[in-house]
Amino acid sequence: MNPDSLVRVLPVSLRSVLPVLLWSFSSLSCSASDSPFLRGSESVSANRVAAHMAYLASDALQGRNTPSAGLDSAATYIARVFAEAGLQPVSGSYFQEILLHTVALGDSNSFELRTPGRIERFALKEDFVPFDMTADRAVTGDLVFAGYGIVAPEYDYDDYAGLDVRGKIVAVLRHEPGEDDSLSVFMGRKSTDHGNVGTKARIAKERGAAALLVMTDPLNHTSLTPRGYAWPSLSRIIPHDALPTTLAVEESTKIPVIHIGERVIRRLFDSVDSLKSLQVRIDSSMRPQSFEFAGVSGTVRTSTAIKVDRVRNVAGLLPGSNPALSKSVVIVGAHYDHVGYKKNSPVDRDSIFNGADDNASGTTALLEVASALGGAGTRPARSVLLIAFAGEEKGLFGSRFYTEHPSIPLERTLAMLNMDMVGRNAPDSLQLIAEDRDSMLIAIARRQNPPSDFTLVRTRLDSGGSDHMSFTKHKIPALFFHTGLHPDYHKPSDEASLIDADKVARVAGLVFRTAWDLAESPGR
Repeated sequence: MNPDSLVRVLPVSLRSVLPVLLWSFSSLSCSASDSPFLRGSESVSANRVAAHMAYLASDALQGRNTPSAGLDSAATYIARVFAEAGLQPVSGSYFQEILLHTVALGDSNSFELRTPGRIERFALKEDFVPFDMTADRAVTGDLVFAGYGIVAPEYDYDDYAGLDVRGKIVAVLRHEPGEDDSLSVFMGRKSTDHGNVGTKARIAKERGAAALLVMTDPLNHTSLTPRGYAWPSLSRIIPHDALPTTLAVEESTKIPVIHIGERVIRRLFDSVDSLKSLQVRIDSSMRPQSFEFAGVSGTVRTSTAIKVDRVRNVAGLLPGSNPALSKSVVIVGAHYDHVGYKKNSPVDRDSIFNGADDNASGTTALLEVASALGGAGTRPARSVLLIAFAGEEKGLFGSRFYTEHPSIPLERTLAMLNMDMVGRNAPDSLQLIAEDRDSMLIAIARRQNPPSDFTLVRTRLDSGGSDHMSFTKHKIPALFFHTGLHPDYHKPSDEASLIDADKVARVAGLVFRTAWDLAESPGR
């Protein structure tokens, strides 16, 4: 039946979905014939998977730490494969440069509180410790208590409601209300992003705070010792180079952020029990108990020294064939970094974390998707962008940077398909991880699964913390392909010899067909 005939016999209520019905029918039929699906899938090679794995997970790359020479070598290799597959550079280059800051604690850190007729100075390490996101700056201001320092409209909760903190030093509790309560609206006992110190610091800065004091919440935690960041300069046992690495952030966007201990708490609240009572009132009512301390001001000075490093995302583009639809893009990604090697390890012990499954396997599958796109013999309607992300192990650096500086605007990104650890465990088992709202992506992957013949296991998105999370935070539909954890996870024993090359190739084929199916879809 031709489309015009079908329109005439369809009820009026169904005619609006005709393009989707026709696309679904054509996707099913062409995947079973001589088509881009077949030609692309035939371009995937288990032998080439083994060759890619042998290089990416080799000792020569020293575990592909972020940053490192091994990571740079892997980036060059990935770009070459993209080019050989016929993928185009984006904005003239296969590389997206990312600036990183490695932060050391400086030598001018101090904190004091003032009340009429009294100044009390507190000791670094014993009374306060800066966090790694702190600014290199001194500030002075009045003191304000802002509960947990959380603004969460989705939970009808705002510690800053009616509170003016501009130019002031804000004291907040760690974690979130009802931390130990399974009935808490904050996802019960499961932590949310609202409890992260980085989130609290961002909220305080957005509201004009001069500095942030963070206190361990005493209701659920007995130790009130300030931890902040475990700076090597404050320890006898932490290696001198165990320093935090972060995405580069302008100093003007940061404020001093310190973790204060029990002596400071007693100075501000008279006793730990007084602070605990405040916390009980907040948790039981889910309403803020914020206030300004009468006649109390302070000065916070945090000092850092920053070393700048550069790493790269690697991206290759297959432009779409439809002049209008090609402006939108389907992203397929995998992180290519791992955690490096253990220094000062005995010579008779394996010290290199080769990261074969995590995530040379996903990177290799990405390279095979590139080969499949190049071997399809044609192009889908929409564009397909392949990205190998750096710095996932450090905190999703590459994907976070991309979503903040996208090569193609995020509003034109149809979906993101992510592969992380896809080469181990049962040969026929594959997890599909997505939010409920993205069930259409699951349906498309299931439709394209028969040639790969996996037993597909649906898992909730919150069980997978990989690069797709950077996209879901921007409301971009995402599907995460994963074959599960194993005893070699994040150990030197995660070697290429343990990877099922045929399984990686089948994952690559499935992801290729899913991406192509999406890129041919008639609507978002």
